[in-house]
Amino acid sequence: MVKVYGYSKCSTVKKALKFLDDNNIKYDHIDNVANKLTKEEITNIYKNSGLEIKKFFNTSGMLYRELGLKDKLLNMNEEEKLELLSTDGMLVKRPIIITKKGTLTGFNESKVKEII
Repeated sequence: MVKVYGYSKCSTVKKALKFLDDNNIKYDHIDNVANKLTKEEITNIYKNSGLEIKKFFNTSGMLYRELGLKDKLLNMNEEEKLELLSTDGMLVKRPIIITKKGTLTGFNESKVKEII
């Protein structure tokens, strides 16, 4: 089954869920703001994804900008970045879509089709 992590009120998450619904793809949606990912969970998702850690940050989010993370992340190690991601679901890029074939951050219809 497909897992989708993402803030329920996010328009991009809504688009992703609509796409999955329209294509009769069963999924488990976890609102990662209401149910914050633990450090262990985000670490497992990251390690199994093969993606660079930067892909997991919501770089267009207000909190990212307010905390000045564009510059701060440059001086943080992987462990510190994973810890930071687990502190607030609004820092996490959304949605995170996980299937048996791969993991994506953000929603791109053609890329989702590749991993479904």
